[in-house]
Amino acid sequence: MKYQHRLWLVLFSFLSLSSWAIDGVGPDQVTKSGNVTIEWDSPQDYTDIKSVSGKQGAYEQRVFKALTDNLAKVAKQTLRPDLKLELIVTNLDLAGDVQSTFGATPNDIRVVKPVFPPKITFSYSVLEGDKVIMVGDEKLTDLNFMNGLKKPNEKSFSYENAMLKSWLVNKVEPHLPTAN
Repeated sequence: MKYQHRLWLVLFSFLSLSSWAIDGVGPDQVTKSGNVTIEWDSPQDYTDIKSVSGKQGAYEQRVFKALTDNLAKVAKQTLRPDLKLELIVTNLDLAGDVQSTFGATPNDIRVVKPVFPPKITFSYSVLEGDKVIMVGDEKLTDLNFMNGLKKPNEKSFSYENAMLKSWLVNKVEPHLPTAN
């Protein structure tokens, strides 16, 4: 009987690892949009990027794509066309907290309150061709995130997008050299 129990345990572990690989949750991912490239370093170690429904890997890809696309839109308006922005994200904590519904629904829910602000940690480079013209490390947190948006926004990841936009416009753009 013990042998049969161990066999089921090994089989279950193998199937769990197989679905992990199929789901797309891997160590690093890279997203690119316009003149922005983001490497998502070890997303399995991020503080909170938990899906409340659906496959975790698909959710992560959706988060990464949405944040990259939005930052690229801001960069297009902020950076000169000959500049590229590259980020290496080492931690992400989405606004809110995932809480279990304990059987009320089949899915968990993300509860957004002021005590669960969005946070992101990354290093960045601004490049002109192959020449690095600006580098830095950031650890952003928006403690005022629920009061920051002027009107409610149904756009996905609006708090995180607003935080990244503020960083690019207020901290990076003013320190960029002017065109030659």
